[in-house]
Amino acid sequence: MEELEKSIQCEEQGPLGHHSHGLTILTATVFIVGEMAGSGVLALPDALENTGWIGMVIIVMCCVISAYTGHILGRCWSIVQERYPRYRGPVRYPYPVIGQVTFGTPGRLLISIAINFTLFGVSVVFLLLASQNVTAIVKHLFKLEWSFCYWLLIVAAVLLPLSWLGTPKDFWPIAVGAMAATSIACVILVTNMALDAKKVPTVIHGEVDLVSFAAAFGTICFAFGGHPTFPTFQADMREPAKFGKACLIAYLVVLLMYFPVASVGYFVYGTNIKDNILETVSAGPMLTIVQVLITGHLVCSFIIVINPVCQEIEELLGIERHFGWQRAVLRSVVCVIVAFVALSIPHFGAILSLIGGSSTTLLAYIAPPVFYLKLAATEGPWPSFSVPLFEKVANVEIMVVGLVAGIAATYSAVSSLVSPGTFAPPCYISIAAASG
Repeated sequence: MEELEKSIQCEEQGPLGHHSHGLTILTATVFIVGEMAGSGVLALPDALENTGWIGMVIIVMCCVISAYTGHILGRCWSIVQERYPRYRGPVRYPYPVIGQVTFGTPGRLLISIAINFTLFGVSVVFLLLASQNVTAIVKHLFKLEWSFCYWLLIVAAVLLPLSWLGTPKDFWPIAVGAMAATSIACVILVTNMALDAKKVPTVIHGEVDLVSFAAAFGTICFAFGGHPTFPTFQADMREPAKFGKACLIAYLVVLLMYFPVASVGYFVYGTNIKDNILETVSAGPMLTIVQVLITGHLVCSFIIVINPVCQEIEELLGIERHFGWQRAVLRSVVCVIVAFVALSIPHFGAILSLIGGSSTTLLAYIAPPVFYLKLAATEGPWPSFSVPLFEKVANVEIMVVGLVAGIAATYSAVSSLVSPGTFAPPCYISIAAASG
C-alpha cells in the first residue's frame, strides 16, 4: 500500500479527485473509442464467420455487457476515491489500486499482471497490423516489394519516439485522430464490401465447431475489452465520477462501427474471410484509402495502449513524471521488446484470441463485478451503499458466463497456438534463410 501512496500527487486537486486540467466527457469518449476500435474492425468479420449468425447477437450482447462493466469499473474507482482521500490525486495505475483496496496485494498483483499482459499483447497486434498495411500500401502505390519484416522494423522505429509522450491528457489529439480515422475507414470499407457483393456469385458459410466458436468468442471479447486502460483515462478526467457517461457513449459509437463491418463481411465473403478483413476485400483505391486510415489508427492506438505499461514500470523504478532521459530509455526498451515479439510471431490472429479469452475476459467481465460487489459489502467509516438484488444477480451471471467462456476461449486459443502451421516462421529466420 505504501508503494501505491507514493504515486499520489496533490497538485491541482479538488474534491473527489477533480483536476482543473484533464479530460472532459467528450475527450474521454474519444480516447475509449480510439483505443478499442481498430483491430476489432479488422478481426470481427472472421470471428462472425466462425460463430455463425448467432455471432451477431453475441457482438451486441458483448457490447452491452462491456459497457455496463466499464461503467461499474468507473464507479469502483469513484468509490475508492471517496473512501480514501490519498487516491484523489493523479494515480499512474488506478485499476491495480482497486484490486489493492478490495483484495490486498494478491488483488493488485493479479490485475497488474493481467493489464500488462493484455496491453503488451495488444501493442504487438497493433504493430503487426500496421506493418502489414504499410507493406500492402507501398506495394500497391510504389510497386516496392520489401519484406513485411523490414517494414515492421521501420514502423517500430517511427513509433519509438512517439511512445515517450506522458499520460493520456498530454496527447488527446492522437485519440481524436484514431477515432476519426477508424470512423471514415468503416464507411469506406462497408461501401467497398457492398460493391464486392456483386462480384461474388455464391457465398458459402462453413460449419461451426466448438473450438472455432470459442476462439471467435475470444476475438469478440478482445474487440470490446478496453477495460485495462479505462481507469487510466478516468484518473485523467476533470470529473472522474462522470466516466460512466463517457463509457456508455463510447460503446454505442464502437458498436455502430463494428456491426456493419462484421455483418456485411460475413454475408458477402463467407468462408473466404481471412483474419484481417483487409486481406479479403478486393484491391483498388478504396482499399488503399482504408489501409492508410486504419494504419493511422493503429499507430495512434499503439501509443495509447503502451502508455499504461510504461507508466507502471516507471513507477516501480522511481522514474520522475516529467520528461527525461530515463523515460526515453525505458520506453525505447519497451518498444524494442514489442518489436522483437512481433518479429518472432508475425501472425496476429492467435495472439488476439488468446488475449481476448484470458486476460481481457478477466479484466472486462470478471474483475469489475467482483470488485463492485466487494466494495458494496465492505464496511468502514464511510457512507455505505447497497446493490439491488436484480443487479447482484446480473453481476454474478456476468462473472460466471465470463469465467466459463474465458476458459473455453483460452483453451481453444492455446490449442491453436500449438497446432502445426499456426504461425509463419519468425522474421529473423525468414530473413536469414532468404539471405543464405
